[in-house]
Amino acid sequence: MNILAKANEIINDRSEERHRKYGDFDESMNIMSQIATAATGKDITPEDCYIIMVALKLSRHTHAYNEDNLLDAVGYLGALNNYINNKTNKNEQ
Repeated sequence: MNILAKANEIINDRSEERHRKYGDFDESMNIMSQIATAATGKDITPEDCYIIMVALKLSRHTHAYNEDNLLDAVGYLGALNNYINNKTNKNEQ
């Protein structure tokens, strides 16, 4: 299976399974942004957190190739897109 299809399956098709295991993904990023804001004194948004996670995965990739790092990076980008779309849809209601 290609990496984009795998990422789509993880982010969109298995989101219910991941929700049971880790909690709501968007809520986790909201909490992460609050913790990062408190820790740094800078306004860190949930969107920033998604980008930070992509950066972490790409930085690991520079050390040694591991498909899982690329899969996670693509997955975080897909999740960011979902987050933005969900946020936009809520604002339009």
